This record gives sequence, C-alpha cells and structure tokens, in this order.
Amino acid sequence: MSFLIGDGMTGGYGSADILHDCTIAVEKGEIAVIVGPNGAGKSTAMKAVFGMLPLRLGHVRLEGEDITALTPQARVAKGMAFVPQTQNVFTSLTVQENLEMGAYLRRDDIRGTMEQVFDLFPILGEKRRQPAGELSGGQRQQVAVGRALMTQPSVLMLDEPTAGVSPIVMDELFDRIIEVARTGIAILMVEQNARQALNIADRGYVLVQGENRYTDTGEALLANPDVRRSFLGG
Repeated sequence: MSFLIGDGMTGGYGSADILHDCTIAVEKGEIAVIVGPNGAGKSTAMKAVFGMLPLRLGHVRLEGEDITALTPQARVAKGMAFVPQTQNVFTSLTVQENLEMGAYLRRDDIRGTMEQVFDLFPILGEKRRQPAGELSGGQRQQVAVGRALMTQPSVLMLDEPTAGVSPIVMDELFDRIIEVARTGIAILMVEQNARQALNIADRGYVLVQGENRYTDTGEALLANPDVRRSFLGG
C-alpha cells in the first residue's frame, strides 16, 4: 500500500473523461514525477489526487485511508499541500505574510517552521518584508513552495514548479525539492522539463492521453530508448 495513491482514476470535466484508469503513487521521502506531452492529462491527474476533479471511477488513498470524497480543504487538513502553476502567491502581501497565510490552519507556534523555510530559501529571509509581487519568477515560486511547507505537510504536490524560470533557477529549485524530500515529505510533481525532472525522480509516470504509458524509476525511464525517442528528444 503506497503512502499516497490515486488508483485507477477515471474522470474529467463534464461528460468528457480526460483520465482513463490512471494510477499515480508516491511514498514518504520520495519524489514522483509526472511527465508527458501537452494535453496528456498531467495536471488533471494532480488535480484529481488533490480533490479538485471528481472521479467517475477509481479511488484516492492517503496512508490507507480512502479520501476520494474529501474536499481539497479537508485534504490539506490531512497533510496534503498543493502548489498550482500560476497565481500561487498573494502579490500585495509581503513574503512573510504569504508564509503566515500558509499556516492558517495551525494553532501552534509557527516561527520555527518559518525559520526552516528561510533556511531552505535564504533569499526569502532577506526579502521577508518585500511584497511578493516585486519578486522574480523564481523567487515567487520559492514563496509558493515555502507557504505550502508552512502547513507542515506529509505530501507536497507541485504543478510545473519550474515553469518560466531560467535553467539556473530550475536547478536551484530542484536542489531544494530534493532537500525537502530528504526530510521525509512525499513529493508529487508535474514537470515539463522531463529530462531534468526524471533525473531527480525516484519514480516517474509518463502519461499519454490520460493513460499510464510508462511507469518506472526515473533512472530507468531516462535509459528507456522508447521514452527517450518519444518524450525526451532522443
């Protein structure tokens, strides 16, 4: 039994199914990456796991508990955190206020967690009193991830965390994601930069038209000639 699994997920928007018997799973301390061509259903699979998309068939389980019927808000209370690709910071609030917003469900002292976020992303500590809207794209992504970490999640879900950032910033973000996974948090992410993402992935899922086409370790998928030719540019 996987720590988090979306098992046999079938569903979509209205009467049109986008996912077809799709299964995605991740363990504690593991990085699982979903890759595939545009329109493959990658972000839809993430939304289904987080409860933003109703399933017609299939189940989502967290630590063996069936959470298929739970709202996204209820899943956050269960330990899941989701960072969307866009509009993922409060631009008029400062960096510190954004992080405080991430801890809205908590009733304990959040200062220790905030310092952990600043240790992970030192630039945020330097800019803690600056409005998030004034930050670079990469720094905003750090704020979004940091705010999610303020919930002290057991699962961190990232939808295209490196979208629109430079290669150097992408490498830095991936390094920080590895650090987060090493603390025991399960990380599930969708990523367009497939080769780089699979390079840090413990397991990878290649989706095509809402179905699992390949499932293996990141290393094995990178070495698979069919995957390399069809999805990684040779």
